[in-house]
Amino acid sequence: MERNAEQLPAGVSAFFIQLLVILAVARGVGALALQIGQPRVVGEMIAGILLGPTLFGALAPQLQQQLFAPEYRPYLNLGAQVGIGLYMFLVGLDFDTGMFKSRARSAIAISVSGILVPFLMACLLATWLVSHGGLFADNISWSQATLFLGAAIGITAFPMLARVIQEQGLANSKIGTLVLAAGAIDDVAAWCLMALLLASFSGDDSLFVKAVLGAVIFAGLMLTLVRRYTVRLEDWYLRETRLTPRLLLVILLLWVVSVSTTEWIGLHAVFGGFVLGVVMPRGLLASHLIKRLQPVVLIALVPLFFTVSGLKTDLSLLAEGTLWQVALAVIAASIFAKAVACYIAARLCGENHPMALAVGILMNARGMMELILLNIALQNGVIKADLFSVLVLMTIVTTMMATPLFNYLQRRPSFRQQIQ
Repeated sequence: MERNAEQLPAGVSAFFIQLLVILAVARGVGALALQIGQPRVVGEMIAGILLGPTLFGALAPQLQQQLFAPEYRPYLNLGAQVGIGLYMFLVGLDFDTGMFKSRARSAIAISVSGILVPFLMACLLATWLVSHGGLFADNISWSQATLFLGAAIGITAFPMLARVIQEQGLANSKIGTLVLAAGAIDDVAAWCLMALLLASFSGDDSLFVKAVLGAVIFAGLMLTLVRRYTVRLEDWYLRETRLTPRLLLVILLLWVVSVSTTEWIGLHAVFGGFVLGVVMPRGLLASHLIKRLQPVVLIALVPLFFTVSGLKTDLSLLAEGTLWQVALAVIAASIFAKAVACYIAARLCGENHPMALAVGILMNARGMMELILLNIALQNGVIKADLFSVLVLMTIVTTMMATPLFNYLQRRPSFRQQIQ
């Protein structure tokens, strides 16, 4: 016990040194991303990878190992998990369930194609990748590999799409409503596939039943009792006309209970954070929470998650053997399964060519949602480091494609009129 007490200050000091380096690099690379027309989040994703074995570990392996020593990583992991849980809470707060109504038919058709085609593509890839060896867990079945690949290829960068559309002034346009609605449905479907996989991968039928029943009971309670209780929190906020420390404490306690419950039943904590955000009332309280929490979460905590992901990602592995062929095949299949499939679905629903093209381009981005999913899969032993690195590369490529291509479309004279 005395030895642990003596080591604690060193661990805490190491964490703050890590935090300083991470925030500085993330801010710098994020600023460079803005200069070349990419969202800041893309730069932060790349910054996390640069701090890992791909660059920093290759150029200065001893220094990288000293800075991110294994014994100090639990502090980093804890900060990353808290950050992602709060981030998903903010995503849930910003999740507008009313946006489905105006363009429900097209949104559902696009979202179905955005999940069905990736799932069919996953069926084909799973047969090859499972037999390739060294990518999945040794005991994984073809159906489990298919579930994972379907979720990984089908997920969409919903929070990033919302930010891009808002920054472009298209929040109330046809394209904004359509893409956000379709992206939200796709993400819910992808997380359901992931939840099913995690429950089945345990190999214990009782854990599977616990996860399924627990998820149903949890969702039922959140959508009824908790939703009615959170309305009182809005009334409390309106009476006080401000976010008091006591009110904020109650909300944070609800968040802790929600993320702990989903973790306990066998799902990941991010589910609890997201569902709590969804059931919160849409009003001044939600707006104030986003305004208060978002700067801390996005600036200080989310970069920790990108770095934790980057420390597990070694893109130099792609040069070994035939892994680069796997990477090219996965990237090509992912682009076809989302961009092309969503474009065709939009056209079949009667959308014009520019609208359908914009839908395909934006739906193809994976962003942070994909990284969260990949980290959960790696943490639970579903995939190995090689496949993790391949899918991180796919995430970066598809995410970096979105903004430049969409900006190129916007420079066309008649584009704005055709997507409004």
